[in-house]
Amino acid sequence: MSRAQISALVFGVGGFGALVVATTSNEWKVTTRASSVITATWVYQGLWMNCAGNALGSFHCRPHFTIFKIEGYIQACRGLMIAAVSLGFFGSIFALFGMKCTKVGGSDKAKAKIACLAGIVFILSGLCSMTGCSLYANKITTEFFDPLYVEQKYELGAALFIGWAGASLCIIGGVIFCFSISDNNKTPRMGYAYNGATSVLSSRTKYHGGEGDFKTTTPSKQFDKNAYV
Repeated sequence: MSRAQISALVFGVGGFGALVVATTSNEWKVTTRASSVITATWVYQGLWMNCAGNALGSFHCRPHFTIFKIEGYIQACRGLMIAAVSLGFFGSIFALFGMKCTKVGGSDKAKAKIACLAGIVFILSGLCSMTGCSLYANKITTEFFDPLYVEQKYELGAALFIGWAGASLCIIGGVIFCFSISDNNKTPRMGYAYNGATSVLSSRTKYHGGEGDFKTTTPSKQFDKNAYV
C-alpha cells in the first residue's frame, strides 16, 4: 500500500499548493469584453486586491482597505479559502507521519490512524475550497446573466479554476488515503513456518484404524535370493 499512499501524498500536496496559489491570486474575476468597446483596458479582482491593467503592460493594484465595506460573499470566500489552506497544510503533515515508508509516527496501528486522519483532513480541505470557489462563481454568473444589473459585469477568473483543480486533487488524495488504510486492514497477514520434518514424516506414513494408530508403509527392498526362481 505504500504506492497508494505515495500517490495520495502527491495528490494532496499538489492540491494544497494549488489552493495557496488560488487564495493569493488576484484573478478571481475579470471584466468581460463581450459588451465592451474598449478592449485595451481591463479590471480583475481577487479576495484581497483590486487590480487594473492595459495592453501597454502597466498594472495597478490596491488592497481592500477595510473588511467592513467588503461584500459578504467575499468575506465568506476568504474564510473558506483560509480554512482550506490551513487544513491542507495539516493534512500534508499528518500524511508524512502516517505513511508506511517513513520512520516517524510510531507503530503500524498508530500510523494507520494518522493516515486516516490525513485523508479526512484533505477531504475537508477540498470541500472548503470547492464551496468557496463555487460561491464566488455563482455570484459572478448571477450578475452576468441578470438583465437588471447595470454595473460592470465580470467573468470567471483563472483563480477559480485553479481552486477547483486544487480542491479535486485534495479530495482524490484524501479518498486514496482512506481506501488504502481500509484495504490494508482487510488484508490478512500470513504466517509461514517450516514443516519440513513433518511433511517428510507424513509422506512416509499412512493412517490406519482409529486415532493415533499410524503404520509406516515403507516398501521392503529385501528379497529372497530365490524370489525370481
